[in-house]
Amino acid sequence: MNIVGENRWWQRLLYFYLPLGIFVALLLFPFYWMFLVSFRPDSDLLDTERNPLLPHLLMRADGFPWIAFDSESVTLRHYRYLFDDTEFLRWIQNSIIVTVGATALALVCSVLIGYALGRFKFRGGNVMGAAIFIAYLVPPTLLFIPLAEIVARFGIYNRYWALILTYPTFLIPFASWLLMGYFQTISHELEDAALVDGATRLQAMWQIILPLAMPGVLSAGIFCFTLAWNDFLYALVFMGTGDMKTVPVGVVSDLIKADVYFWGPLMAAGMLGSIPVAIAYSFFVDHYVSGLTAGATKG
Repeated sequence: MNIVGENRWWQRLLYFYLPLGIFVALLLFPFYWMFLVSFRPDSDLLDTERNPLLPHLLMRADGFPWIAFDSESVTLRHYRYLFDDTEFLRWIQNSIIVTVGATALALVCSVLIGYALGRFKFRGGNVMGAAIFIAYLVPPTLLFIPLAEIVARFGIYNRYWALILTYPTFLIPFASWLLMGYFQTISHELEDAALVDGATRLQAMWQIILPLAMPGVLSAGIFCFTLAWNDFLYALVFMGTGDMKTVPVGVVSDLIKADVYFWGPLMAAGMLGSIPVAIAYSFFVDHYVSGLTAGATKG
C-alpha cells in the first residue's frame, strides 16, 4: 500500500502540480515584471549590466550574502510622476464612469434577450441565438467606422455617452449568449408555479428566475466590465482627446513619446489599472466560474 501511495504522489506531482506550477509562474510573471519595474529607478532600468527584474545580492555584517533590494534601488518616483505630472486620476474616473455605465446598460439588455431566447420556444429562436453570438465575432475595427458616423450625428463625440452607447455593441452579444444558456438550466416548473399563483411574466422573471440566475448575471457582468475597462480602439476614436481619455488611451498617449518609453510610469499605470479588474474577479470568482460553466454546456 505504501508503494502504491508513493506512486500516486509522484503521479500527482508530475501530472498535476508541476504543470500547474509552470502555468501559474508564466501567468504571474508579467505582474512580477510590472511590479518590480514600477519601483526601480531609471538608472537601474537603463543599466545593461544589471538585471532590473532580479534583486541584488547584499552583504550582511558577517560577510554572508543575502538577497534584498538596497535602499537606492527602490523608488516611488514613477508613481509620483503618474499622479503629479499626468491626469491619471482623471483617466481612472473616466474609465469607471464609462465602464460602469456601459456594463449596466449591456446587462439590462442581455438579461432580457437571454431570458426571451432561453425560456421561450418560438420559430427562429435558435437562429437568433446563433446570430447574436456570431455578431460578437465581428471585429471592432469594422464596427467603429459606421459607429463613428452615428456618434457624429448625435453630437456626442468626446462625451461619456459616446462610449456608454457604443460599448454594448460588443458586450451584449456574448453576454446574451451566456445568459441564454444559463436561463435554460433553470427549471420551468418554478416559473409555471409562480404564474399559476397569479404572478405576471415580469414578476416571475424578476422574483423567481433572476435571483436563481445571479451567478450567470455576475459572470456576464465581470466579462462586460473587463472588456469595457480594457478597450482601446473605441476610446481612442470616440473619446481620446483632452481630459476625457480613459486609462488605456491616456497611458499610451502621455507615457509614450515617439520612440521614448517611460517604462517606470508605464508599469506603475499597468499595476494600478489592473486593480479594479482584480478586485472584481476576487469577489465574484466562484459565481464567474459557475456561470461560465453553465452557459457553455447549455443552449
